[in-house]
Amino acid sequence: MRQLDAKLAEWLEGVNAQVVQLKAAGFEPTPISARESLANLTRSFVEPGAEMAVCETLVSGNHYAVPVRIYTPKSSEPGPAIIYCHGGGHMAGSVTVYDPICRRVAEHCRRTVVSVDYRLAPENPYPAGLQDLLAVVGNLGAALDKKTVAHSDRWILMGDSGGAALCAAASRLLQHGRHSIAAQVLIYPSLDYTMQLPSIDENGSGYLLEKEKIGWYFDNYFRGAENRREASALHGEYTANLPQTLIVTAEFCPLRDEGIAYLEKLRQVGISAESLHFDDMIHAFLNLESLVPEACEKLYRHLAEFVSAVK
Repeated sequence: MRQLDAKLAEWLEGVNAQVVQLKAAGFEPTPISARESLANLTRSFVEPGAEMAVCETLVSGNHYAVPVRIYTPKSSEPGPAIIYCHGGGHMAGSVTVYDPICRRVAEHCRRTVVSVDYRLAPENPYPAGLQDLLAVVGNLGAALDKKTVAHSDRWILMGDSGGAALCAAASRLLQHGRHSIAAQVLIYPSLDYTMQLPSIDENGSGYLLEKEKIGWYFDNYFRGAENRREASALHGEYTANLPQTLIVTAEFCPLRDEGIAYLEKLRQVGISAESLHFDDMIHAFLNLESLVPEACEKLYRHLAEFVSAVK
């Protein structure tokens, strides 16, 4: 029998009551409200991260000079640096909102973390954010050299939710040639823009990330006549040139089944693919750390174990 974490269940009861009141009052979501909501949520439940060397720079690209924030932990190990793409449904989030999370990733994994401030919809719809990540993958080495940050010119793509979608999409596009992606870590990833798998309905109401909100995110991300199935990493081609992968899923997340299905497709073509499943968590629990500290610590420890084996 499924059992939601008790603290999350209590907190969600209050959140869901507020949602009902807002809808009754005629609340209309906007990009502003989406961005403020994620920022306020993270600020309320995630304490500032560890002190470490931090700098910022721009990574050149054909479409846009991409701002990045670079975290260098006090104690580091050799190996590919981490390129982190924040969550937010392609509409919200930023390097500032995710600063404490990226500091935790850097501290636990003992690797340089490069947080990408990719462009957001609806002002910059598909494929702007993906173009930005591809530019960072291709040109990050030169940007790190400019800042005298040591690197191996190989990268671990890491992201949560919509950021994980960008990571998987980038890996999909790069798999047909030589590439510098050593591994990818997808945390409760969004991999199916067609919203067809059962967990979308099973967990699409009452667990923070609502099915209705997911559809709204995607409608803002895809502003033209794009084929959403073709844009979905889940429905793309799978070859043996995809990177080794860690996929994190949560039982009460509407995106759960997408991660599980992607994992199986990777394994079918011989990719080393590891799963970490949380039986009692919801989507975005990393942004709720003070409510569920044990789960977050378990995730960060597992990230460190996975990353330490990537050379």
